[in-house]
Amino acid sequence: MITLHENGVFYSQGVPTEDAPLSPAEGRQRTMAWRILQAHNTSGDPEKLKIRFDAMLSHDITYVGIIQQARASGMKEFPIPYALTNCHNSLCAVGGTINEDDHVFGLSAAKKYGGIYVPANQSVIHSYAREQMAGCGKMILGSDSHTRYGALGTMAVGEGGPELAKQLLKNTWDVPYPKVVLVYLTGAPRRGVGPHDVAIALVKATFASGFVNNCVLEFAGPGIAGLPMDYRNGIDVMTTETTCLSSIWTTDEKTEEFLRTHGRGEEYRELRPEDGAFYDKWIEIDLSRVEPMIALPFHPSNAWTIREFLDNAGDLLAGVEADARKRYPKAQIHLTDKIHDGGVWADQGVIAGCAGGLFDNITEAADILRRQSCGDGYFTLDVYPTSVPVSLELTRIGATAELLESGAIIKPSFCGPCFGAGDVPANNGLSLRHTTRNFPNREGSKPAEGQFAGVCLMDARSIAATARNGGRITPATEVDYVPQAHPYHFDGGVYQRRVYQGFGHADSSEELRMGPNITDWPRMQPLAENLLVELTAVLHDDVTTTDELIPSGETSSYRSNPLRLAEFTLSRREPAYVGRAKAVAEAEERRLAGDAPEALRALLARVGDADALVKTTQFGSCVFANKPGDGSAREQAASCQKVLGGFANICYEFATKRYRSNCINWGILPFTIDKEIPFPYEAGDCVFVPHIREAIRTGAEDIPATVLRADGTSAPLLLHVRGLTVEEQAILLDGCLMNYYANRVDQM
Repeated sequence: MITLHENGVFYSQGVPTEDAPLSPAEGRQRTMAWRILQAHNTSGDPEKLKIRFDAMLSHDITYVGIIQQARASGMKEFPIPYALTNCHNSLCAVGGTINEDDHVFGLSAAKKYGGIYVPANQSVIHSYAREQMAGCGKMILGSDSHTRYGALGTMAVGEGGPELAKQLLKNTWDVPYPKVVLVYLTGAPRRGVGPHDVAIALVKATFASGFVNNCVLEFAGPGIAGLPMDYRNGIDVMTTETTCLSSIWTTDEKTEEFLRTHGRGEEYRELRPEDGAFYDKWIEIDLSRVEPMIALPFHPSNAWTIREFLDNAGDLLAGVEADARKRYPKAQIHLTDKIHDGGVWADQGVIAGCAGGLFDNITEAADILRRQSCGDGYFTLDVYPTSVPVSLELTRIGATAELLESGAIIKPSFCGPCFGAGDVPANNGLSLRHTTRNFPNREGSKPAEGQFAGVCLMDARSIAATARNGGRITPATEVDYVPQAHPYHFDGGVYQRRVYQGFGHADSSEELRMGPNITDWPRMQPLAENLLVELTAVLHDDVTTTDELIPSGETSSYRSNPLRLAEFTLSRREPAYVGRAKAVAEAEERRLAGDAPEALRALLARVGDADALVKTTQFGSCVFANKPGDGSAREQAASCQKVLGGFANICYEFATKRYRSNCINWGILPFTIDKEIPFPYEAGDCVFVPHIREAIRTGAEDIPATVLRADGTSAPLLLHVRGLTVEEQAILLDGCLMNYYANRVDQM
């Protein structure tokens, strides 16, 4: 089905080959990725990229903070098209007026600074980008991790908010030239196998080993020609879960037709690797061998074919239960009781968002459910078309009626089911979702209150087959149905009537509309001569997701209030963290006021002259995790730590480039340690890092430190800060990106 090849490979005459018509260095310059990246590179150095993007997008969890950062740093107007969509916090019942206050802020900012404003429930962020902004050879930056439009010939990147603020301030996205991995597609999918099946299989094959971590995936091969654009987009958006950096696909007449259908035919040009293109690794996917897949809690890579799952459901669900009990000791967890009456039964199906809510997914779900019933039991099916134009076309061809007749519910365009802000199942419910993630709490439960539910990812086709059987989990390949091809007709009239198109028309006289929850960022201190951090959370999970660092769901309603949002930091993973961090921050405030607590002075006395060190040593909190930052691009995973007085992360490696960038942009030192070094330390132990400011200033990458254990013993610890750019060094020295810009306002 999927084969990974560690060796480099050339692409010649349309096939991978180890023959060397060129040198690898010459061949790298023949990839699609090389041409697009270098066309946007302003550095003059092809190996050290400084990228300026063609356009940007943010949704309503992130755009307020981004605009506030850029405004505080001197921005006067948006220099490139910047779309503000409202697809994440569209439920206005959560937090009172908070969500709609932010939407009003977004429209006023679009008017003031010249932006594009997409009102709530008109489109999810990535659907709007595909329909209205992507184009062959372009680059787009989004403050959402699933910013992926490679199937439309656009290299897109999901990053934290500060990276978008940099672009608004006419700065660049800086990254070493990445490795490029060929994804070679052959064959054709069988009936009942959808894009999510291919995507989940790809994530399973690559995630755990980090095979494509921070690489660009370049899709080519004869298998692409047989895939409709929705199928390609459905695979492409899930490449985020492999932890790759970006993606790009060959383009063809179907790409051109998609762009022309959306009134943007001029954005098409043919993209394909030049003969002799060289790739650092390659992946072979035989589409004809892909089976219907299911990803079990709590990660898209925890995947099996549905048939494997059904044959081993007792053991697999028992394993999920054991994992869940370790995570949530207060919850009474029961999933193995889903096995009864000769099958495994789910409680809910959801087809939604940038991955699931696509036209072809929903029409084929309607084909499966035509003249069938979801039943009158506990199972429910909810369908969220990805945009109003998609919803209009589904209505006009009758697919909406067929789904409603089967017992499904049609809902507006909304990302909530993907991150826990909609369709929360009952306690111990098992939800099947064609969405992007099934991380802990992505279904919206509150384990701290004894609740638990789980999400399994499946393709819309198998979810519909399951609904047809009343909730009995069923692969779509095992039901009889006839898929009916429906040509898509895009009606952009609703966008013309409702979307505010302000790019190039900034009005500086427009007042920003600031609701009571929209607050400025607290003052951040520059990095001191020395650093002392207390370990306020020590996490030894294989991977720590951004959802665990700052939970999604209803907590994100407070994203425009940094202090209030910070109260939720690690709340579902390490509830004691916030109190510990606040105690450290209070001690630092006293130190800055000249009244350092005796406990702090006693710690410093263990490494030198306390009277001298207390004047030059910053005291903050620190999180240790084996591999933090998988998942969302939300900057709040880092900024909330900083708001609570966090100054460092220590880890073996960062799961994603974007989380490491978020840490740096918020002045959190991104320390790593060697993988073979054990970390037996606990919350309450401290790490003293002498001369840290000088080390960062001079670019030192190996930094000696001392662990001061709470039991009075000490131990040496070698920290690393590798690969900082000159700008990143300056940001850390200044304390955060906002300070960096404020200190250079006269130079802008």
